[in-house]
Amino acid sequence: MFESTVGLRLLDRTTRKLALTSYGEAYLAQVSRLVDEAQRTFDDMMAVAKGPSGFLKIAAPPDFWVLRHLSGVITEFSALHEHIHVHVDLKPAPVDLVSDNYDLAVAIEEPRETSLIVRKVAEVENGIFGAPAYLAERGAPMTPFDLEAHQVIVPMQGTSATWTLTRGSETVATTVGGPLSCNSLSLARRFAVAGQGLTRANVINVDNDLTTGRLQRVLPDWSLPATPVYFVTTSRLLPAKARSFIDFATKRLAAVLANASGDPRRGARAARPVERASLAP
Repeated sequence: MFESTVGLRLLDRTTRKLALTSYGEAYLAQVSRLVDEAQRTFDDMMAVAKGPSGFLKIAAPPDFWVLRHLSGVITEFSALHEHIHVHVDLKPAPVDLVSDNYDLAVAIEEPRETSLIVRKVAEVENGIFGAPAYLAERGAPMTPFDLEAHQVIVPMQGTSATWTLTRGSETVATTVGGPLSCNSLSLARRFAVAGQGLTRANVINVDNDLTTGRLQRVLPDWSLPATPVYFVTTSRLLPAKARSFIDFATKRLAAVLANASGDPRRGARAARPVERASLAP
């Protein structure tokens, strides 16, 4: 009946299946946006009446700082919003927000999909660390180029990597490598604690190791690029539950990460929330 009214075929029909035509796909996309906007309007009305509510599904990387520090931010948020049920999935990147029905993702790598809305909310300081036993045997590097003679645990697939270090106006690129590599910063840290070589790590992830003497920082005057922290969504038009979390976590996360480092000037710093340009509606 509807197809007859508009004069267009929206579905291709066979005895075995139904498939959308190009007109059907365009119509479904527009109708879906209308349904989403209607749901957001309802959520906003409910938020005015009794505060944000609903099921908030978040994806986050399985990194140590997430387990230790983001969990505290989520706990505080949950205590303030009794009508929001927060569910967190720890998943390595990349995450499919649409297929897995996530409201937002916490990411430490900027997604390649240009249709996603990316908000940079903080940065985490990185450093180079090694176990005292390893440094006693091999000596501590005095310059970035000394790293080439060391065993370096590369936290990515491959036998080598190029690290860029800066000190003031100086910038140095050096190739590092060793007999061990992995795809986990946590595992790379464990290898370093066991004396298998040097590795790069988030400063806040190894604060206990530094305090107890399991690890020592090398080349402390040189800086590696900081790890950015992003909030990623599929649209700027967010339900009240997601907006409330992003507003709360943006204010709290950088402060929590900085305090965890033991020095508010180090470990993490707030980033002025910036959204990447997007083609998404």
